Amino acid sequence: QAQLVESGGGLVQAGGSLRLSCTISGRPYSSHVMVWFRQSPEKEREFLAGIRWGYGTTYYADSVKGRFTISRDRAENTVYLQMTNLKPEDAGLYLCATGSSYSNTPTSYWSWGQGTQVTVSS
Repeated sequence: QAQLVESGGGLVQAGGSLRLSCTISGRPYSSHVMVWFRQSPEKEREFLAGIRWGYGTTYYADSVKGRFTISRDRAENTVYLQMTNLKPEDAGLYLCATGSSYSNTPTSYWSWGQGTQVTVSS
């Protein structure tokens, strides 16, 4: 089973930017998707963005469209989430996962990382 490791979280002021990374052990199949979710105490685990590994096509939740950008480096087996114009409500534990197709349902993904914490001060 693939192992995923996230990094890049931290404390940022509202309006600031962060770039998160997720490195996966082994090479995903081209058809697989890599996604980012956010977990906060007030909400259920929320789908944010995804990318299909081989084709590079992307998909975003409306809540982050235009502010977050997902990308991948196939040579490094790494997926990135560039976050701009961060808001206090963007705070939470950011987790990456992999699966065969996009879904808002966390159980649709078979491998998860441990997450990286993002704090946004107002």
